[in-house]
Amino acid sequence: MGPILEIKGLKRYFHGSSRLLSKKVRWIKALDDVSLQVYKGETFGLVGESGCGKSTLGKTILGIYRPTEGSVIFKGREISLLPRKEAKKIRKDIQYVYQDPGASLDPYWKVRKILAEPLVIHTSLPKEEIQRQVLKMLDDVGLREEHLSLYPHEFSGGQQRRLGLARILCLNPSLVILDEPTSGLDVSVQATILKLFIELKTRFHLTYIFISHNLGVVRMMCNRMAVMYAGKIVEMGETAGIFSAPVHPYTRVLLAAIPEVGKKLDRTKDLSLTGEPPNPENFPTGCRFWPRCGFKMATCESVEPPLESAADGRKVACHLYKNES
Repeated sequence: MGPILEIKGLKRYFHGSSRLLSKKVRWIKALDDVSLQVYKGETFGLVGESGCGKSTLGKTILGIYRPTEGSVIFKGREISLLPRKEAKKIRKDIQYVYQDPGASLDPYWKVRKILAEPLVIHTSLPKEEIQRQVLKMLDDVGLREEHLSLYPHEFSGGQQRRLGLARILCLNPSLVILDEPTSGLDVSVQATILKLFIELKTRFHLTYIFISHNLGVVRMMCNRMAVMYAGKIVEMGETAGIFSAPVHPYTRVLLAAIPEVGKKLDRTKDLSLTGEPPNPENFPTGCRFWPRCGFKMATCESVEPPLESAADGRKVACHLYKNES
């Protein structure tokens, strides 16, 4: 079976800061030649530091941003440059859960209107059927009918996430992009929300793209994952394989930072990062990670490593791996 989503050479550049009297256009390369595939029914994780391009990738897939270059193919159809009316139809099948659900909900609308809005826009259902669908989705995410008369600010963080899920599930999407879905929640609420994600995925036959800083959650939730750095994917493959034997130096650093109960700290192996992420208006030549990498070689500074197939089906962009193999 082919992928439900395929991304080919995706780039998304934004206008950068302009210098006085300079006519040269400066570009922020938020995404720079990203390619991946997501298969129906899986949960695909995206991890990396803030500013690496994870959320930009999700919003470009959805169509909030139009790609500077490259393709987004959904269910075998190129969707990245569709006219507005066609894009509106696709939006029904691809939904986005924002990092701050409270900010994505109209504070002046009651829940009844918030949940009905997607059905009013995307369907021609009568009012009675819309009301029935709203009540069903509310029940599916663990909220009650009396919540319909409340405003978003009257909900807790966990309840706001449930409300956001109910809103997108009304349209019966195929692909859901979850952007930092557990951020700002305490541990007990996180566990409840993650359990809800798993239940809804099975019940509604969903496919997830799971964007997160929380590597422990990614390890638990995701079948496959991609590690992003400075607008590019540096390692991608089965989650279990990457966690058990990370290849790219950046991946090793990320995974080494995961705290483990009872694990003795080995101070002889300092894998902490030094320096800052590169300026997206002026990336270094060669590998973008070399200024912060403890394993850099001369070739890293001049030759950009391509994302190539490695052992166990994963893909890695690193000269070190090629030398070792």
